[in-house]
Amino acid sequence: MSDGTDFPPELSMGERIKVLRESRGMSRPVLAGLCGRGPDWLKKIETGERELRSHTLLLRLAAALQVSDLSVITGGPAEVAQPVPVGRLSHPAMPAIWTAVMQRTLSRAPAEPVDVAALQGRIDQTWRLWHTSGNNRTEVGALLPELIRTAETAAHTLTGQDRRSALVALSDVYRLTGQATAYVAPPELAWVVADRALAAAQEADDPAAIAAAAWNMGNILRETSYPEEALRVATEAAGLIRPHLADAPADWRGIYGALQLHAAVTCAREGREGDAWRYWDAGDQVAKSLPVGYVHPSTVFGRANVDFHAVSVATDLRAASKALSLADDIDPDVMPSTERRARLWVEVARGHLQRGDRTAALHVMNLAHRIGAETVTYTPSARSVAADLWRRAPRALRGEAGRLAEAIGISTA
Repeated sequence: MSDGTDFPPELSMGERIKVLRESRGMSRPVLAGLCGRGPDWLKKIETGERELRSHTLLLRLAAALQVSDLSVITGGPAEVAQPVPVGRLSHPAMPAIWTAVMQRTLSRAPAEPVDVAALQGRIDQTWRLWHTSGNNRTEVGALLPELIRTAETAAHTLTGQDRRSALVALSDVYRLTGQATAYVAPPELAWVVADRALAAAQEADDPAAIAAAAWNMGNILRETSYPEEALRVATEAAGLIRPHLADAPADWRGIYGALQLHAAVTCAREGREGDAWRYWDAGDQVAKSLPVGYVHPSTVFGRANVDFHAVSVATDLRAASKALSLADDIDPDVMPSTERRARLWVEVARGHLQRGDRTAALHVMNLAHRIGAETVTYTPSARSVAADLWRRAPRALRGEAGRLAEAIGISTA
């Protein structure tokens, strides 16, 4: 069956989806169900009442409709292909990480004793590497298999308080694995990693570790298009920490603040403006209560990250002018995380695209790529911006847009 490449160019995305659905003999409930959503959601997409902003959902729709080229749904020049991937993005570190996660031993055979304090120190160093390296997936991915095995051994062989500390370390390793394999791990591994992080933290009975693991689980839920569950997990975890805030260590307050920002972005992506800014305000208040210069070691929550998230919230709400105005007041260099700085510039590029300024968008995307090449290469929103620039950049910038697309693995053939 034809993908429908003979669509009249004036058809909207929603109209294209409806035509494709009907040509395949699919009802709204069936197609919506294949995307994990309800028929009312799909009806709003088809009628133009709601914009389809989620790249993940767009890919699900394309796969369910048996469309191999996203441009059939989104529109755009027929000569510029936007392939629908049959799987996730690939990374050479994945096979070894897969083996370490999915083939863990169930035996309790004697093993070399593990110094849990030294193990936690190695994990902390690897988190710092994640946030400071421009090739963070490659460098961290090379270290993760051994860290996973060592943390599993520690949790299985130590006793008493040492075992509790080992379980916290194990949860930390699996959270880091979730970050480093986001968008490149098969879905089943992403869920296993998130679940193990939460289970280890709960077994340790450590509220801060539970909250951090819930933050990680919320990321997985949101990126796989379960926003309601993502919000529930984040708010429940925040409730677990809230009673301790008055006397809590800084890192407990840090993860509480990170959960507020997580909820803010989740609501913004659903178009819930009031809730989004309410959660952002809560995160802002937490940042104000922390020492100047404080940065949470894994989530990098702190003053700079709160400001960065304001840009993300405004962009997700399609308030481009506000997003760009907020970005103008930010000094990116105060953020110690290379990965987070690169993502800020991707958000700024999205804001420029919303205003139709592709020249500015291309400039800041190149900046994002120079700061964190692998962040741009392996983040769907960044790839979506780069693909849009390649398709629609002004003629004078097509060469530069093509070089960016090729640098992050988008075919321009």
